Amino acid sequence: MTVNNRKVAVVGCGFVGSSSAFALMQSGIFSEIVLIDVDQARAEGEALDIGHGVPFAPAPCRVYAGTYADAADAAIIVVTAGAAQKPGETRLDLVNKNVAIFKTIIPQIRDSGFGGILLIVSNPVDVLTYTALKLSGLPESRVIGSGTVLDSARLKYMLGQHLGVDARDVHAWVVGEHGDSELAVWSSANVSGVPLPAFCEMLGHFDHEATERRIAEEVKNSAYEIIDRKHATYYGIAMSVRRLCAAIMRDERTVMPISSLMVGEYGIDDVCISMPTVVGRDGVVCRVPIPMDEDERAELMRSSEALKDVIAQLDFSR
Repeated sequence: MTVNNRKVAVVGCGFVGSSSAFALMQSGIFSEIVLIDVDQARAEGEALDIGHGVPFAPAPCRVYAGTYADAADAAIIVVTAGAAQKPGETRLDLVNKNVAIFKTIIPQIRDSGFGGILLIVSNPVDVLTYTALKLSGLPESRVIGSGTVLDSARLKYMLGQHLGVDARDVHAWVVGEHGDSELAVWSSANVSGVPLPAFCEMLGHFDHEATERRIAEEVKNSAYEIIDRKHATYYGIAMSVRRLCAAIMRDERTVMPISSLMVGEYGIDDVCISMPTVVGRDGVVCRVPIPMDEDERAELMRSSEALKDVIAQLDFSR
């Protein structure tokens, strides 16, 4: 089926899906947005609400509720559907509920003849990206997860706040699982090319290890803190979806820490996990071998093993 490069579909019209669709409408990247939800009335309501903002958008955009058949020629399908993470619940606690939901969603996407990029946002995103890859039949480069894109943005934001500099000038990665075993790669972090410790000391910050531990914990626990206060997170991830879609559709070949299938890099195989990756029109171009010290490599391996243990318990039969 011919792909319509001006069309995106969003599966799941909860907080994350509707916020993502709203952000995509504002972006001007697409001229057609299809919303799909098991609750058809919800999808129709969100489409109407978002569509009423189109006169203020940078470009015309048709927003409507549809079916998987309507999404078959989309350039990207963004999957946000799934059970919501509750206060006190980890992302991995969601596994069985959301794998069951994916068994109803992904085969319908596959059977529609879809041949674009499948972008998984639902949590636990690494396990569900792997699930989508197994169930979709799409090439591994075309099934990607939002991974630690938002975690890395949170890290840059918090470092920017700590140092009093523009977060866009902070270059630092969160890698591994999007969850409790994620890790910040401090050994390669820098501000506009200046190693982070040197930049910190230039501004009078010297207690590096304690500060790194504190900020890493704040990043890891950000979602829990937001969920505890407002029951859901959606604005930050919506902006991440918008940024990912822009990188794909413009073939930017930008480096982003998406979740995708590892095939031996860092000694990790047969698991979807987040590492800095060149992202372009066809999805994964290649991974970027960022410098990591021995402790960080060991933490990354532990993170991948934690995900493998979960995957080993899943049944991917249809």
